[in-house]
Amino acid sequence: MLLQFILNQRVTIFLIGISLGSLLLGSCSATKAKVPGKLLKNLTADPQNTNHFMGILVIDPVQKDTLINYQSDRYFTPASNVKIVTLYAALELLPEVLPALHYVEQNDTLYIAGTGNPTLLHPDFNDTTTLKFLKAHNTIAVHLDNYIGNRYGPGWAWEDYDTYFSPEMGPLPLFGNVVTVTPNDLVAISPQLFEPNVFFEKRNKRRDEFSNTFYIPNTTDTLRIPFVTSKKLTKTLLQEALKSEVILVDKMPSTAKKALPGIASDSLYKQMMLESDNFLAEQIMLMVASQVSDTLSFQNARNRILENELSDLSHEPRWVDGSGLSRYNLFTPDALVHVLQKIHNKLPKERLFDLFPRWDENGTLQRSEGNASYIIAKSGALGNNYNLSGYLLTKSGKVLVFSFMNNHFRLPTAEVRKTIRNTLRELHEAY
Repeated sequence: MLLQFILNQRVTIFLIGISLGSLLLGSCSATKAKVPGKLLKNLTADPQNTNHFMGILVIDPVQKDTLINYQSDRYFTPASNVKIVTLYAALELLPEVLPALHYVEQNDTLYIAGTGNPTLLHPDFNDTTTLKFLKAHNTIAVHLDNYIGNRYGPGWAWEDYDTYFSPEMGPLPLFGNVVTVTPNDLVAISPQLFEPNVFFEKRNKRRDEFSNTFYIPNTTDTLRIPFVTSKKLTKTLLQEALKSEVILVDKMPSTAKKALPGIASDSLYKQMMLESDNFLAEQIMLMVASQVSDTLSFQNARNRILENELSDLSHEPRWVDGSGLSRYNLFTPDALVHVLQKIHNKLPKERLFDLFPRWDENGTLQRSEGNASYIIAKSGALGNNYNLSGYLLTKSGKVLVFSFMNNHFRLPTAEVRKTIRNTLRELHEAY
C-alpha cells in the first residue's frame, strides 16, 4: 500500500509538471502569436505611416507561416531592392567563375567580344588575368557591336551624368568607366589618358555633359567621375594598357567562341550588394544576357528570368533596369519575398548572409542608430522612398524573410528607418 501511494504521488507530480509545462509553452506560443497582430495594429494606427504608401510581408519559410501581411500585393517603387532580383538572376545563370570575355584565335589575331564583365582595369578589382591573356597576343581585334541599349537605363536622372553612381553601360567596360582622381602630393589620375583634360577648378558639374573634360574642386577625397564612352575611346584605352595594336571589327569569326575565366562571382555580387553599386548591377544583367544569346541587352536577361525562373511570381513586376535607379520599376513586397525565399533555398546560410548587408557598422548602420546585426537585408532609397528587404535572424535561431516598403512619404527618412528597425527588433525578440 505504501509503495502504491508513493507511486501515485510521483505520477501526480509528473502530470502536474507536464500540465504546467504545457501551460507555459502555450502561453509563450500565444504571446508570440499576438506579437505580429500587435505590431501591425500599431503600424496602421500611427498617422506617420498612414499618410504614405506602406507595404510589409514577413514569413517563416520553414513553417510556411505568414506573420505579417499588409498591402503586400500593392506595387511600390523598389529603388535598390531591385538588386536582390539581379542577384537572383546571376545566381541562376552565371557560373561561379565569371566569363571575362569571349574570344576566337584565328591566325595571328585574337578576336574578342565583351560579356559585360565590368572588372577589366576596374579600380576595385585587382584582377590581372584578362590583361595577361591579352598581352600574350600581338594583334587584338575587338567586337563592340554586341550591346543593344542606351548609355543609361530608362527613367534615370540624366543630369546625374557626372556622379559616381551613374557610369555608362557597355559590352567591354574599362576602368569601371570612370576617371579616378586620388589626392596626394602629386594628384593621381586614372586612366592617365585623361590627364590633359582634367582642370582643377570648381564648377557646377564635374564633367562636361558630352565630352571628357573634367573639373576637380579642391578636395581631399578620392573622386570617381564617369567618362563618356565610345568605340574609339575603348580602342585607345585598351591600346594604352596593352602597349600593342588594337583594331575594331564589325563581327566575330563564325567559329565557336571560347570563354576566358575571370574572377569568382561572389566577389562581384558582394560588392554590388554591400556598396549598392549601380554600375555593377547593370553590367551583371548584361553578363546574364551573355548566357542567353550573343546580344547583350537588359531586356534579354529580364525576359529570360521572368519567363522561366520567376514565372511563378504572383505579381509580375515592371522591371526596367538592374540597379533600381529608375522610378519606372514596380515590385510588390510579395514578389520580393518570393525571390528572397528562392535565394534562401538555393544558398547555404553562411554564403547567403555574406552577400547581404547587415544593419551594423559594416552594413546599413547610420549615425545615431543602434547595432541590429540580426537584420541582414538590402535597402533601397530614392527621394521620398525607403525600402528594406531581406532576412531577420531571431533570438531562437529562426530565419524570417521580409520586405518592408515605404513610398511617397514626406517625413525624414530616419523616421521611416526607425519604424522598420523597431518592428523587426520586436519580431527578433519574440521569435
